[in-house]
Amino acid sequence: MSTLSAATCDTTPALETSDTVETPKPCSECPETKKAMDACIIEKGEESCTDLIEAHKECMRALGFKI
Repeated sequence: MSTLSAATCDTTPALETSDTVETPKPCSECPETKKAMDACIIEKGEESCTDLIEAHKECMRALGFKI
């Protein structure tokens, strides 16, 4: 199982692309969960923030990203 860290921004979206639809960029999606997760990781360390990391992963999955 992979973990999502504050520096992870290279996830490829699972969305199909077309000429008229913009593909979302993983670093700009789910800003609320990302901000909370990043702050927690910086202050407490990744092992203390598993609930926030999982919440961010769930948000990203809901947008079609494979995480």
